[in-house]
Amino acid sequence: MTFGFAPSAASSITTADSVTRLARMLEPSEWAAAGIPLLRSPREVVSGLHSRHRPTPATAVLAVLDHEERLAASASFAPRAAPVDGWEFRNALLAHLRRVIPHDLRRRTPVRTAVLLYCRDGDERWTEEDGAWMWGLRDACTLHGLRCGAYITLTRGGWQVLGEGRGGRRPNSESAPEDLAETVSDSAASPLRSGGGAVEALRRVAAR
Repeated sequence: MTFGFAPSAASSITTADSVTRLARMLEPSEWAAAGIPLLRSPREVVSGLHSRHRPTPATAVLAVLDHEERLAASASFAPRAAPVDGWEFRNALLAHLRRVIPHDLRRRTPVRTAVLLYCRDGDERWTEEDGAWMWGLRDACTLHGLRCGAYITLTRGGWQVLGEGRGGRRPNSESAPEDLAETVSDSAASPLRSGGGAVEALRRVAAR
């Protein structure tokens, strides 16, 4: 006769939920291999969104850019406190996309691109939360007929385009927003931090 404890139904459900949530996130290598288009002027985009929305930690800024990388629409929001889950993030992003811009599902090829700037605590290294946002952004873009664009983190150390290695020290999560008129001249004058090979690989994608 053997004695033991069978796992409870509640613990089995919790384990299954955890596995499912892990499946709804993207690793940096998966993101880099997904053909995400490069931003031509990432510092200008980041500075512009920072000036418009003044994000604080735990704030997401969603932007839609036209084919010339001009801002067509944007929205900022703080996701509700819940376990990190790409499905929840996808639903939040999709809801805000539907509020600020019509879908492009009738187009054969997406023309507009959605990018996401997420202001958070910590450093620039990838986290599971970042992976869930990446999954959510990609899925929301598909459902709204948009091209999936860059995922950018904004921390105390600066901003970072994940999967590319490009970034800069300003703006950051603690810096004061600049005037919109100044962001263009600053982006032209200041060099970008570069991650080397990852940038070159994605630059070929952007040239298509």
